Amino acid sequence: MDRVLAGIPRQQCIVYLDDILAHGGSFETALASLRKVLERVAAAGLKLHPDKCHFLRREVTFLGHRVGEEGISTMEDKVKAVQDWPTPTDTRQLKSFLGLASYYRRFVRGFSCVAAPLFRLLQKDREFVWAEDCQSAFETLKGALTKAPVLSPPDPALPFLLDTDASNVGNGAVLAQEGPEGERVVAYYSRTFNKAERRYCVTRRELLAIVRAVRHFKYYLCGRHFTVRTDHSALQWLMSFKEPEGQVARWIEELQSYSFSVVHRAGVRHANADALSRRPCSQDGCRNCERRESREKELCSQEEGCSAVEVASQVCCELREVDTAGWRRQQEEDADLRPVLQWLDQQRRPPWEEVAVLSLVTKGLWAKFKALRLWDGVLQRAWKEPATGEVRWQVVVPHSLRGEVLQAVHGAVGSGHFGVTKTLRRLRLGFYWGQHKRDVEDFCRRCDGCTARKGPTERSHAQLQQFPVGFPMERVGVDVVGPQPCTERGNKYVLTAMDYFTKWPEAYALPDQGAETIADALVGGMNSRFGAAESIHSDQGRNFESCVFAALCSRLDMQKTRTTPLHPQSDGLVERFHRCMEQQLAIVSAEHQRDWDNHLPLVLMAYRSAVQESTSCTPALLMLGRELRTPADLAFGRPPDTPPVPPGPEYARRLQDRLETAHSFARGQLLSAGVRQKRNYDVRSRGRHFEAGELLWTYSPQRKKGRCPKLDSEWIGPCRVLERMGEVVYRFQLPPRGRRVALHRDRLAPYRGTATPQPAPASPAAPRTGVGPGHAHLSVLALGPHLTLSLSPLPVDHHSQQLGPQPRPSLSPCPPPGLTLVGPSRP
Repeated sequence: MDRVLAGIPRQQCIVYLDDILAHGGSFETALASLRKVLERVAAAGLKLHPDKCHFLRREVTFLGHRVGEEGISTMEDKVKAVQDWPTPTDTRQLKSFLGLASYYRRFVRGFSCVAAPLFRLLQKDREFVWAEDCQSAFETLKGALTKAPVLSPPDPALPFLLDTDASNVGNGAVLAQEGPEGERVVAYYSRTFNKAERRYCVTRRELLAIVRAVRHFKYYLCGRHFTVRTDHSALQWLMSFKEPEGQVARWIEELQSYSFSVVHRAGVRHANADALSRRPCSQDGCRNCERRESREKELCSQEEGCSAVEVASQVCCELREVDTAGWRRQQEEDADLRPVLQWLDQQRRPPWEEVAVLSLVTKGLWAKFKALRLWDGVLQRAWKEPATGEVRWQVVVPHSLRGEVLQAVHGAVGSGHFGVTKTLRRLRLGFYWGQHKRDVEDFCRRCDGCTARKGPTERSHAQLQQFPVGFPMERVGVDVVGPQPCTERGNKYVLTAMDYFTKWPEAYALPDQGAETIADALVGGMNSRFGAAESIHSDQGRNFESCVFAALCSRLDMQKTRTTPLHPQSDGLVERFHRCMEQQLAIVSAEHQRDWDNHLPLVLMAYRSAVQESTSCTPALLMLGRELRTPADLAFGRPPDTPPVPPGPEYARRLQDRLETAHSFARGQLLSAGVRQKRNYDVRSRGRHFEAGELLWTYSPQRKKGRCPKLDSEWIGPCRVLERMGEVVYRFQLPPRGRRVALHRDRLAPYRGTATPQPAPASPAAPRTGVGPGHAHLSVLALGPHLTLSLSPLPVDHHSQQLGPQPRPSLSPCPPPGLTLVGPSRP
């Protein structure tokens, strides 16, 4: 039937299975709807039973409800069945009663709370004992259905009112509309709390009541503005909770997709939803209950002691009506605008001789004299909007207020931090001053919020730095790959090690990546076969920076070096081997991914026997002095001219000569390859060296528990350079606590904003695993007659370590202030 009547709007026809309701607001529209439905039915070849059809009725029965002019009501026969229902004696009879009664639960206020004793009897392993509270609930439900009200059909032209309340048992809601004849109930909703929800504090239960009610009436409320009325005053500032966490944060995020207002209504006036008594919160220290935002109270309208906070799908602070006296005062104090105000007061345009000695701004306004006016003493300029041709009057902004206006049209919460074009068009809708396009471009370029999220436009790309090696095991790079699919042997990680000179790789399948497991694998593998390396290079993983690994390097006399944070190119040889190894494992383990560790030795053999581009030799030749016998050699045999193996002493001498020759050849090839690689890499280099004391942006993306990485900023600043540690490595202070961090120049960019980090008293150094975000108190500063801005620090949390083995010194925290629009102050 849905296919037959597809395309007919619900304003003309409603269909459910084989029940069809063709309707209209008048006789003509109802007849047109009926004609359209009958034409569809006839075209589909269907037949209608005459006894089951009712035409041109003012009241009909549809899906167990009486639908008429006054609204929707219950059916008498079903209500009588509930009234005559005998007292249940077991769970089966009780389920039947609750099933029938629940069909009309939308007509009963607080249905779940009233029926809570009956629902408790249906719990698992609960003995069926019909107590006094059960009988009382049973009789109350039957009486409520007898007196069930007539629910009004929703009118799209009227605003919706959603009254919510929560008790110790459950939550209830009433959806109503305000019409000419007063409030009309559209539907009731209620639901009981489970065991965990009953332990919530009052604020959390009241918030849950709002969330559940909005979910239930989503098809009424989505896409339109509505008002939520609650008797819990803390929820007036629902969308202004500071740093909500966990469940509360998810609820608030869900509500942000709706447009609604939260209004507090005292309990005596909230009786329609307040079916059960309320009690104060018994949980001490509940942060949600204690939140009181004085700045939000100043912005809320006051009516009968109740505050209303406008909450939209995106919370925004817009410029309110400007204080004309403040604008006039600021314009009169501006040296460029004062003469123009005098000309307009006198209604006289002076000759050019008087204007020639004035500033460029004044001359520009003199040229547009016919487009200027004084409105309540405020200087305005006429501007014709290109899209509509509509003439708009722009306020001429004095120098003292241009920063606040730019912040309002670009950096405010509701302004979106858009680019130059959109910010410029938004500014022109209400403001004007000479060379405002240049100021908008400069403001957008220096905006800290945009740079932190989008990244600075001026980025650095340092030249290639090389570490020359000349013999095997001089420098070995190590790293861990994983987790991979767990194999039958319990392996999930791969420890890789590669000699920088011979390119000889080692790879060990491991069950975990702990420091002890890695140390055992290296000692029993590469070190036992080829001896200890002179230098071992790794990233800044905890396993390689642990005391166990440091003790291993000290015992074997290996110098330990590490990469800079967030710069894997510092160990590019090992990273490139990972790519090759994973490609080969993916091919051979395509059908059975959990046996990749069985294929790992053969993948290593293939790599060791392949000629490397940089050395023009195989890793086996440079490490062992001979080539490996590959499966191809076993299948087709050795070439016929292969010389026989000489005796022991002669073989040793020839092997030594062969290794010396191969190593000398490889050194020459590596030198040539290094020159070629550096030449090709340095073509893309740009930027400059940074000096001590300079402010920088740092690229430091972090994944934090409970935070979505897509909504986090990847650039942090400003950070002050402390020293230049090498050609491309810098040490600087990381806000807000001033931790010392060393990063590669590719992760840095010059800071072009306006914030300046302030020195603070010295504090203990943070642990190597990182510190949590710093939080400072919010200070509010009035910056004009119509704007209120707040200075707040940017909370940062970064995990990074310094280079080298020296200990971490203590530093002074240095919180850079970020400028955030709070909202307008009242004139």
